[in-house]
Amino acid sequence: MELAVKTLAGGAAGNIDLDDAIFGIDEIRGDILQRTVRWQLARRQAGTHKVKSRSEVNRTTKKSIKQKGSGGARHGSRNAPIFVGGGIAHGPRVRSHAHDLPKKIRKMALAHALSSKAKDSSIMVIDKAELDSPKTKGLIQAFKDLGIENALIISGTEVNENFARAARNIPNIDVLPVAGLNVYDILRRRTLVITKEAAEGIKARFDGAKAEAE
Repeated sequence: MELAVKTLAGGAAGNIDLDDAIFGIDEIRGDILQRTVRWQLARRQAGTHKVKSRSEVNRTTKKSIKQKGSGGARHGSRNAPIFVGGGIAHGPRVRSHAHDLPKKIRKMALAHALSSKAKDSSIMVIDKAELDSPKTKGLIQAFKDLGIENALIISGTEVNENFARAARNIPNIDVLPVAGLNVYDILRRRTLVITKEAAEGIKARFDGAKAEAE
């Protein structure tokens, strides 16, 4: 797949060939994308929600009523869940929500996410994502000229500090290094913008995963 490369100023910077095995998948597997997004979001959950159980409530342990003669049920401690102010039965506990997902599925999902953007003509290649000064106003105008409103921008190995500082004030714009490329962030933004260096990094990432599998 061949795409035109643009500059931030809107000029032409040649063409680039993208690997069809990564960007040219015809049949997009929505189930694979859903599994991967669910896996990502589960890993992000803090899991710190917690309630006090019967043994953790600070109340008197004195027997509330006598064993016989009250005409009611036999009760011991007021810490029991049936009483107001008592512990919570079967409430949430501190735990990890993360679950396993095979590397093969994650790799496949990333390729399908990238291909879905290419298939929808929602992918753009720029020569580099760098600025001489962190001026948000100038970057907004550059994005407007390029038709970028809601986008994930993948820079090279490292994100240019001036570019990152200028972009962080713009709504609906995310900037990540190529190592941070992930399915969830690709799908949540309308346009995927990658630099030439990022395109090479993506190919190297898939080639490395392929070599590791072999």
